[in-house]
Amino acid sequence: MTVTREVRAYPFSEPNRLDLHPMYAKLRAEEPLSRVQLPIGEPAWLATRYHDVRTVLADPRFSRAMARTRDQPRTHAIEDLDDGLIGMDGSDHARLRKLVVKAFTTRRVELMRSDTRRIVEGLADAMAEQGGPFEVVDNLAITVPVTVISEMLGVPQADRAKLRGWSEAMVSTTALPYEEVERNAKELFEYVSSLVAERRRNPTDDLLGALVKTRDEDGDRLSEQELVMSVTGGLLVTGTETTSSQIPNFLYALLTHRDQWRLLCENPQLVPRAVEELLRWIPLNYSAMFARYALEDVQFGDVTVRKGEPVLGSVAAANRDPEIFDNPDELDLTREHNPHIGFGHGPHHCLGAQLARMELQSVLSVLVERFPTLDFADGADGVVWKQGVLVRGMKSLRVAW
Repeated sequence: MTVTREVRAYPFSEPNRLDLHPMYAKLRAEEPLSRVQLPIGEPAWLATRYHDVRTVLADPRFSRAMARTRDQPRTHAIEDLDDGLIGMDGSDHARLRKLVVKAFTTRRVELMRSDTRRIVEGLADAMAEQGGPFEVVDNLAITVPVTVISEMLGVPQADRAKLRGWSEAMVSTTALPYEEVERNAKELFEYVSSLVAERRRNPTDDLLGALVKTRDEDGDRLSEQELVMSVTGGLLVTGTETTSSQIPNFLYALLTHRDQWRLLCENPQLVPRAVEELLRWIPLNYSAMFARYALEDVQFGDVTVRKGEPVLGSVAAANRDPEIFDNPDELDLTREHNPHIGFGHGPHHCLGAQLARMELQSVLSVLVERFPTLDFADGADGVVWKQGVLVRGMKSLRVAW
């Protein structure tokens, strides 16, 4: 049976700090599969319950590749949204992912932990030397992931500021004109292509050098375009922008929940668990993204998603599902049962999840150990938030201690 639903404008509003719009809870309880219309593209179904979102993200009856042939629902007009891994299904996706995922094994990431800690400690030294107020976003949050991913890929020091600018532009919705976003995307693609050409002339043992070697030794396994797009979108953009946004988001969440900050300072061994809880609680993307298309009719309760219809899975809503999480709207760093899907689920589970976890753990550990009296320098209302971007975050967060 097909159920007729009201089509709601989506996203429901512009993002407000780290608040999750109350409409998600209402829909999850009353209309877990609802109809929505994004600013661009065709109408879609929106899934808000944990199990339904996991199904949309992992069930092979849903396709990302089909989005290439459709006017997919989206918040911004970038046309190459599906280039690289995010736009692939099945064997094509598995083939490419298998090659790239080797860079992010738990063992490899753990080998990077001491270097990452060294980077964070150096920034903390500068923070202590300068004294408060200290601007976190520019002087810490962006520097850590850009430095780590740049060292992994062998990006020269002189080019890292440009990398930051390109990455920020790539997640813009309305913050920049479409033409400027497109120009930045083109420049980043060309830059990565030049790095690939340089690795081909002068082989290296960094991650990019290894990927180029794989491409050249077995081109059937990794095309040139796949290589460049995987490095551009899958590693550089997602490997820097999301983590650099989450670092100040974590601090904002903790400093507005002083009991949780004090708990963490008194019990620094809770840092790994705290990172998982913050990943669950913070709605990083202000809307669901990357619609999956039904390859056949799929039933969700009393709703039939027909073959060819797009479905968006709201990770933020799923991570607040009371059927899965006790007191889901509460930030609880001692939470033990926490099967959040902050890094996605299924075949497209975030490649860099282990790397992001390690970076976030390293930053949080250093800050709670060295700056236990940390607080907002200008109050919570003095924080300056980004506008018109896909990923929630701050333009400025000043702290004192």
